[in-house]
Amino acid sequence: MMKRIDVKDFVSEGYLQEANRLFFHPLGLALEVEMDESGQMVGLGGVWDYRDDPEGVLFGDDYMCSLESHSKASNVESQRKRLEAHRNNILGGVNIQPLAKEEEFREIVDV
Repeated sequence: MMKRIDVKDFVSEGYLQEANRLFFHPLGLALEVEMDESGQMVGLGGVWDYRDDPEGVLFGDDYMCSLESHSKASNVESQRKRLEAHRNNILGGVNIQPLAKEEEFREIVDV
């Protein structure tokens, strides 16, 4: 059975912020959270597309200078460091899974 993180935890623990700050925003994209009529987070929504905007997507300065943003970033970094040694061992000294070398390419067929 697939384990899933609750979207509220995904946001409150900083994963959405850091996914956006470190990956999506520099590409002019932003992953959004869907809210219901009462303002409750119910899931991950679409991806905003500002790839044609020269500044892309940025968090506001007030938010980036807040204790909240720093706390979330610190929490995600702590989780990354907790997993880093084991991932380095299984991935040969790196934490991010490398792509295959060109000579190792094989056709992947969607079923």
